[in-house]
Amino acid sequence: MADSEKNIALLAGASGLVGGHLLQQLLDAPDFGRVFAVSRTPLGREHPRLANRIVQFDRLEAQLAGMRCHVAFCCLGTTMREAGSEEALRQVDVGYVLAFARAARAAQARRFVVVSCVGADVRSRNAYLRTKGEMEDRLLTVGFESLDILQPGPLLGRRAQMRPMDLALQLLMPVANVFLVGSRSAYRGIPARTVAAAMLGAARSGRKGIYRYTYEGIKDLAGGSTVSARGRVVGTARDAHSG
Repeated sequence: MADSEKNIALLAGASGLVGGHLLQQLLDAPDFGRVFAVSRTPLGREHPRLANRIVQFDRLEAQLAGMRCHVAFCCLGTTMREAGSEEALRQVDVGYVLAFARAARAAQARRFVVVSCVGADVRSRNAYLRTKGEMEDRLLTVGFESLDILQPGPLLGRRAQMRPMDLALQLLMPVANVFLVGSRSAYRGIPARTVAAAMLGAARSGRKGIYRYTYEGIKDLAGGSTVSARGRVVGTARDAHSG
């Protein structure tokens, strides 16, 4: 396959836990000829197929104007602890994600793949879950032909800064997974590398419409299944355009 025939990816959040794994997997993927990674600061790596665009997220749409891509991957997100307030949390998890989605749509991306979290619900009493739920709902109005929403449980993997709580999670979650069965399996801890592989799997699925995936569906996508029985259909391409 000639490079001109390969996919062009647009990625936000490559400096994060999932995004870092996804960036490497995209660069290793033979079906992607170019990866545009947007970030606030340089990623500090070189690759012949990587273009690192330094942006101000408050001006994201203007700074990405004129770009072209086939698929966009969004790994943007923060936590209440890091953000410091619900307003700051919402700015990142809703504002920046929606700005990136609109920029991707303007760049002619037909598919948008995003990491959310299990339990996301705009009606939740929990600010984090409520914010993620709002983000998901608002993405439905952007108008992508295909929208894949991954809702993992606790992410397992080594972070740049590991707090004692993070270390405890890494040790205890694999044990807890054994007891999370049936409907509770959606809350199992899952390696960030697996979530990244699932995002790439979603991009390769070829399916149109709107899908949400929790633990089992994410594992299926990561394993290369192009037709996952565990992905929950939540709409069609028409729904995405009508909002």
